[in-house]
Amino acid sequence: MEDTICAISTALGVGAISIVRVSGNESIEIVSKIYKGKNLNQVKSHTINYGYIYDGEELIDEVLVSIMKAPKTYTMEDIIEINCHGGISTTNKILELLLKKGCRLAEPGEFTKRAFLNGRIDLTQAEAVSDLLNATNDKQRTTALNGLNGRLTKIIKDLRSKLLSIMANIEVNIDYPEYEDALEITHENLLPMLNEVNDEFIKILEDAKNYKVIKNGIDVALVGRPNVGKSSLLNALTGEDRAIVTSISGTTRDIIEGSMNLNGINLNIIDTAGIRETDDTVEKIGVTKSKDMINKADLVILLLNNNEELTNEDKEIYNSVKDNKHIIFVNKTDLDKKLDVDNLSKTNVVYGNTVDNGGLSELKKKIVDLFNLGALESKDLTYLSNARQVDIFTKAKNSLENAIDNCKGETPIEMIDVDIKDTWDLLGELIGETYHDELLDELFSKFCLGK
Repeated sequence: MEDTICAISTALGVGAISIVRVSGNESIEIVSKIYKGKNLNQVKSHTINYGYIYDGEELIDEVLVSIMKAPKTYTMEDIIEINCHGGISTTNKILELLLKKGCRLAEPGEFTKRAFLNGRIDLTQAEAVSDLLNATNDKQRTTALNGLNGRLTKIIKDLRSKLLSIMANIEVNIDYPEYEDALEITHENLLPMLNEVNDEFIKILEDAKNYKVIKNGIDVALVGRPNVGKSSLLNALTGEDRAIVTSISGTTRDIIEGSMNLNGINLNIIDTAGIRETDDTVEKIGVTKSKDMINKADLVILLLNNNEELTNEDKEIYNSVKDNKHIIFVNKTDLDKKLDVDNLSKTNVVYGNTVDNGGLSELKKKIVDLFNLGALESKDLTYLSNARQVDIFTKAKNSLENAIDNCKGETPIEMIDVDIKDTWDLLGELIGETYHDELLDELFSKFCLGK
């Protein structure tokens, strides 16, 4: 990290301004070679300075230059941000000049990587930066900000502190058995200590499921026989004419998707082809996709016609969805009732129609209840936010459970201490106390340039 890096930090294109960011020990020296205005070596830190960018005698642009001197910067290095007029030509020209004068083009995420390596943030905070950039709803944004502010770090460090206290007592018992002031660790008093920590592990992993919903949304598959109103329901829920609606059975031959927001959560609604026996080659492919979607979706909404008696095909489709999270939507309640669903379900049934959108509010409420979305409104949105974090935390929990099992089996305390130490080490890996260079390369490669 001895070299000075630069990159365009704003989206490249036509706009009011663009920002070119420079970080490193030679930032001020390099920018001074192309800037005319106040002496950047003499201005105060965290100031904005008016001037011009020149390529020799050629004026390139009128700019504002932000000076931020180490260590109170994002990377803990000297940082300069050149605020120029937006536009591809001007922005690229300034970047080109910086590269000619001694900067190196930053790798994706390298500014944040330097912030981590220089000790300004830990690994979970670095990942929260990426989450914040990719947030698509308020809950994702709030969760990412909580991670960036170190709330997840504090949770992990508190767990490590509790484990460290247990390990310290064990070590004292082993190395200084004559020391009477130390708590004597026995299987009887160690087990409740470990169980208390494990309860926190269980809660954190359970909460991680909530973040999966916040981040990825809920995939909702609309299934049923042809002409039961799946496409009409898709259009009604999304408020758009996403799917063609006709009275002809089998109009939908392939998967059609739309989305809506429910309690701040994205619903990815998938309209599937009507499921029935058919000799039509194209329709068969659509039916196969519909059946596959039943197993892939987080929620299946089975549509049935209120004005028709239950058919064998309806029963077969219900049997394929009943073990999944599902809702039965009895459609066309504006027509005479001929359907009886009591033999199928008496709980997750909603009656309505897509003519006057009857039952849609109840359907949304049912989804809120099934996924406990109401609880997310009041929850402290601090979660494990990606597969890496969940994987490492799960491994740490497994080591802790090994310690608990060994404690119950009265394995020697010093052997149990090995599993506790392994749990402590894994939590350290989670926040970046230990890491492999390959992990950092993979993690930061997913960032955009300039961040």
